[in-house]
Amino acid sequence: MDMKKIVSTIVNGILCFITAPFLLWACSFKSLYINDIKNASSQQITDESKTLTEQDIQHLPLLVQQYIRNCGFIGKPPVNHFKATFEGRIRNKEQQIWMPFSCEQHNFLQLTHRLFFMDAKMKGLPVKGYHYFKNGKAVMDIRLLSLFNVQYAEGKEMDISETVTFFNDMCFMAPAMLIDPRIKWISSTENEVYCSFTNNGITITVTLIFNEKGDIINFISEDRYAYFQDGSMSILKWQTPVTEYKTINGYRLPSHAEMIYTYPDGDFCYGEFSLKNISFLN
Repeated sequence: MDMKKIVSTIVNGILCFITAPFLLWACSFKSLYINDIKNASSQQITDESKTLTEQDIQHLPLLVQQYIRNCGFIGKPPVNHFKATFEGRIRNKEQQIWMPFSCEQHNFLQLTHRLFFMDAKMKGLPVKGYHYFKNGKAVMDIRLLSLFNVQYAEGKEMDISETVTFFNDMCFMAPAMLIDPRIKWISSTENEVYCSFTNNGITITVTLIFNEKGDIINFISEDRYAYFQDGSMSILKWQTPVTEYKTINGYRLPSHAEMIYTYPDGDFCYGEFSLKNISFLN
């Protein structure tokens, strides 16, 4: 046998031996996300004979009613479960290079679950993150090579913050969910609606900003926590201004948004999301 082929075979064998455990660990990490989707899906109770009607939204502020119509949900099944895919970029500091990512998430209204899995690259190395919110309890687990912890967080601050995020998803990706009785519509003006969302003992408040077409163009909350450079967390103003809408699978939805915290020294945009696809699975 040719010596070069022998050496090549040996090298490939060694590489397979070295990388196999990492591949197994990577699969094992994502399997947590996949198994959570299966478990949540099995608990969903749906009635596909129902449709969202004008009567269903009559108790909502007029701005919210028009928004649901604009997005195309009237006459279609109520939303209890959706799957969305995104692309975007994130960073931790203003001077930091943006880190591109793609992600997939499943949201379940009845269970109040948000299951979010991210693929990204940091300095050329693969980073994966599983961020889950299960009926008021949130965990963020970011790993390099699906193995080494880059960031891990849980606790009261995370639970409150992810309650805000879950409600943000309801507003932007599944407006049919806004008939949920846990939402309290507190007040409204010509272009703003002030409301609260309560789940599992946590209540957060939000201001929704609308344009003249009746579309939501910003979501503002004073209840979301952010990290400071010393590792501490504090509540800051958080907003997600929308810059674009588009029609996806028959629904007109916000397709591009920024994520902005207002620190004492000014606004900091730490993320940009572009919605690529969404499926309402119920």
